[in-house]
Amino acid sequence: MIRLANIEKFFQTGPTRTFVLRQVNLDIRQGEFVTIMGPSGAGKSTMLGILGMLDATWTGEFYFLDEPVHALKQKHRAELNKQYIGFVFQQYHLIDSLTVYENIETPLTYRDYGRSERQSMVADILDRFQIVGKKDLFPNQLSGGQQQLVGVARAVVAKPKLILADEPTGNLHSDQAREIMELFTRLNKEGTTIIQVTHSRENAQYGNRIIQLKDGWVVGEERVR
Repeated sequence: MIRLANIEKFFQTGPTRTFVLRQVNLDIRQGEFVTIMGPSGAGKSTMLGILGMLDATWTGEFYFLDEPVHALKQKHRAELNKQYIGFVFQQYHLIDSLTVYENIETPLTYRDYGRSERQSMVADILDRFQIVGKKDLFPNQLSGGQQQLVGVARAVVAKPKLILADEPTGNLHSDQAREIMELFTRLNKEGTTIIQVTHSRENAQYGNRIIQLKDGWVVGEERVR
């Protein structure tokens, strides 16, 4: 599904290059649940941004579903992102002026779904996440855990092939964190590929492979199950 070959990212300050990622080579198969771990500043979130096609300022080769992302124009990359990828952010990134229902519906407006089909898909997700009673509330009326649930619901409503999660439980208490991770496990068993960035060894155990980053380099890899 994903192949990274010699991916590098750096910032140029005069004659000095400060590298964030160095010679990253990685293959991720359809249906895997991969965790990226490492200390702060290791390049974890940067890698997630590249995988999600939110960052275009890097070098190397990146293939996604056999598409050469490194050779595509930004418009085509954006289309791949909207069509196949769902993003879960640590800080939720919900739109404050939209209700829960409208936030969840937003990704569907980028695709060719009719109004009735969108309504049906959102209704199914609201029911699945047990947040039907919250659908008319705004983000500032929700707890942190509820906002994160809505963020995950928004990420999965369009049934993406890939979910990218950046510290998805970083602001949650243990029960809420476990609920999110068990949800990811169910989605993964249904065929969704998941790549998460986390500092939590406990969360990493929900996946099947851990990639260790340090100072921008891949320094280790291990199988969990």
